[in-house]
Amino acid sequence: MKLAVIIVNYNVKYFLKQCLESVYNSTSLENIEVYVVDNDSKDGSVEMMVESFPKVKLIANKKNVGFSTANNQAIKETNADYVVLLNPDTLVQSDSFEKVIKFMDEHPDAGGLGVTMIDGNGKFLPESKRGLPTPEVAFFKIFGFSKIFPKSKKFGKYHLGYLDKNETHKIEVLSGAFMAMRMETLDKVGLLDEDFFMYGEDIDLSYRITQGGYENYYFPGTTIIHYKGESTKKSSVNYVYVFYKAMAIFAKKHFESNKASLFSKLINIAIFFSASLAIIKRFFSLFFLPIIDFCAVFFGLHVVKTIYQDDHGLFHQPQLINISFAIYSLLILIAVFFAGGYDRPIKLQKVVKGVFIGSLLTSLVYIFVANNYYFSIGSALLGIVIIMIGLTGIRWILHFFKIKKYRINFFRKRIVIIGDQKESDKVNNLVEHTQLYSSIVGTVSPFHTNNEEYLGDLTQLKSLKEKHRINEAIFCAENVNYDAVIQTLIDFQDTDIQFKLAHTNDMFVLGSTDMNTSGELHTIKVLGIESSENKRSKRLIDISFSLKCFVFSPVLILFQKNKMNFLANSWSVLKGKKSWVGYTSNDWINDLPKIKKGVFSMTDLVDSYTNEHRLNTIYAKDYSLWRDIAIIKKNLVRLGN
Repeated sequence: MKLAVIIVNYNVKYFLKQCLESVYNSTSLENIEVYVVDNDSKDGSVEMMVESFPKVKLIANKKNVGFSTANNQAIKETNADYVVLLNPDTLVQSDSFEKVIKFMDEHPDAGGLGVTMIDGNGKFLPESKRGLPTPEVAFFKIFGFSKIFPKSKKFGKYHLGYLDKNETHKIEVLSGAFMAMRMETLDKVGLLDEDFFMYGEDIDLSYRITQGGYENYYFPGTTIIHYKGESTKKSSVNYVYVFYKAMAIFAKKHFESNKASLFSKLINIAIFFSASLAIIKRFFSLFFLPIIDFCAVFFGLHVVKTIYQDDHGLFHQPQLINISFAIYSLLILIAVFFAGGYDRPIKLQKVVKGVFIGSLLTSLVYIFVANNYYFSIGSALLGIVIIMIGLTGIRWILHFFKIKKYRINFFRKRIVIIGDQKESDKVNNLVEHTQLYSSIVGTVSPFHTNNEEYLGDLTQLKSLKEKHRINEAIFCAENVNYDAVIQTLIDFQDTDIQFKLAHTNDMFVLGSTDMNTSGELHTIKVLGIESSENKRSKRLIDISFSLKCFVFSPVLILFQKNKMNFLANSWSVLKGKKSWVGYTSNDWINDLPKIKKGVFSMTDLVDSYTNEHRLNTIYAKDYSLWRDIAIIKKNLVRLGN
């Protein structure tokens, strides 16, 4: 066998399926064997491979043994001339392996090879070519010099930004996302070091390849998509800690003691610096807008107080003013949150709705707390207007300065579907169930056509984008080859159009996330429980009913069979450990969105059912807060379940 492709998988079933489809589309398939090592995934990955890819040589581990150990398991089984370590969240071109084999055959000095990698929107990933992280290189990277001067030969060594990405180069470090190696080289320098559980193992092996007398090459002759590029992980504190600890293992292993000591100090600084930065970034990402909103509401209430200078009302009790205004501001912001005012992209109508509801709540609180004081309807209406202007104005300003995360959603997303009409209809149905504020402009044929049913063909996509103001394109994976997908992404890398791949047979769509989402991969399923609105509604029901349970516990506890567990359940749900309603069994949730374990389920509502998985699917796909209420209401005497 000429080449063994080795993929280590852990709970990314949909990306793995897409990756394997691209691998099995290879033009050199007769010379390739494919290994998948699964590290005890809980999302149905193994079952999917057995059913859909019987030719895969599957190694199903009973625990997560880490990236290095898992790859080594497969390497030890193969007798191929070359191996390629491939991430499951990648897509390869049909001739990628053929070109890699040809290059390695023609360059006997090549011990390792990396290729051009792009993200899900066609942007070049700088980790496609890297330098060795010496103390100096690490220092420049940690403190941002490499980012400020990416093309400098002194400061830009980590990602070798001074090397032309369109030319072949000898490099020091390969990326583990696509790492082609000569088996002869591995026999000489050894396999992946299993001291590296995750991250750093590619740097270590790359270094040992060069120390063994071989070269590592960056080869731009083929391009792959790597959805979860290195840059998407940076806001994760756990990533920062694990990555830099891996660097410390590398330094201790390969550098002289004095350099290793220096590097270790740099690593500790890096962990503190990067982790602090990640925490701060995460904090501001979550709370920047609510904090600004709180200040605006608080200020607005003081404006109303200043305008209404009479001698009545709670507004004019100096000792209570700031406390009461703070409470009112929080109530209004809570209402804005539950109305969807902090969803992305921003929708001003939800902000207005939240302010209106929150203002009514504050008015009720005011009347309840200060019923001896005169309440001015005029001041209340003025407060609503001022707060609405303030909160919407803040969003207008952020939108005006083109801060991507805070862009206002004025128009529906304009989508074209690339595929035949049959698949296009399926995708259309998928989008209607999963994406609000979207509009399907039409279908683009992947092949040359004059058929009037289509807007045009793929070669005309750029002109169609301008003509129809398209900002998203969805490929039908069932009838668009991956080569066309990759080439289109390359052609559109400098535009703002978003690309996704729809797999209608399995009812999912995959694409790249926004960098601000901390690297969570974007998967759309036809399941209503995943919407932000439904998540909030479900949590609101859990909190409100749990509070009622405590308030009325002297009465409710009399009717409970398990009295102590009733209070324990109420407390667990209030803390967010459980939900009042969940799936019927943990055995059935592999292909459904993750939700908290429930006290009750759909089986507690219906008298008979065909199977639990169907009930769980119905619950997730057609989620309704009224169904949750009905389930709880029917089981009031079983709250200690």
